[in-house]
Amino acid sequence: MTASLGSAIRLGPRAAVVIALSAFLGIIAFFWPFVVAPGKFGSNYAPPLIFGVLLVLVLCVVLSEIAEGGISSKALAMLGVLSAVNAALRPLGAGTAGVETVFFVLVLAGRVYGPGFGFTLGCTSLFASALITGGVGPWMPYQMFGCAFVGMLAGFLPRATGRREVLLLAGYGSLSGYLFGFLLNLSFWPFSLDPNSSIAYLPGLPFTEQWHRYVAFDLATSLGWDTGRAVTNFVCVLLAGPAVLTTFRRAARRARFQAPIRFAAPENSGVEPR
Repeated sequence: MTASLGSAIRLGPRAAVVIALSAFLGIIAFFWPFVVAPGKFGSNYAPPLIFGVLLVLVLCVVLSEIAEGGISSKALAMLGVLSAVNAALRPLGAGTAGVETVFFVLVLAGRVYGPGFGFTLGCTSLFASALITGGVGPWMPYQMFGCAFVGMLAGFLPRATGRREVLLLAGYGSLSGYLFGFLLNLSFWPFSLDPNSSIAYLPGLPFTEQWHRYVAFDLATSLGWDTGRAVTNFVCVLLAGPAVLTTFRRAARRARFQAPIRFAAPENSGVEPR
């Protein structure tokens, strides 16, 4: 019987609650400038607090899955391997002209192994990469959750096969390049500009005006970089997608991540004992 591919990490009730809580906190971490004014407790202490809390929540995701039986040793091994691959790929692009080589693996792995795996891989990949390159800082939790959202949403994409699936993933990879940049800019926008600038963050403004200022800031400062990332994702998925998808699915069939373990009694060989 052919094994069902399924998800490498099964989202049980406990893990679903932890991931939902983590995603909610991640959204708050990105969009806090629209709620908390600079100079208050939230702006001075948000980065280190978010750093610690998000790392604890990511650890809770993995531990809750292990305790609930949703992640097996084979899924953990796959997570470790792909985290190491992404950590090694990331310095090859290093963000030069927006070129990032880490996202297409997140998209393809999230597609094959499911949203839970994509979410966890996004966090662990960036964490491992930061340790290797010395990129640990207040921006790291934002990068981790930005990549976690990219991997998780890839697991929720609609069904497709063949060339249509590759084009779907390439289009999503291109869109995620813009989404990642849009989210990451929120982490430093309130502190990076002179308040007299027309695109600077000003506390107390209505949401619509504040949003207009941020969109103008994003377009003026990072559209070129985000376009480089989007093009890189599109080209990498389009060229390497078919081969990588085949490899990931072959590994999933052989690993049988969610296959139940059964112990069968030994069959009688038919040879009479002497």
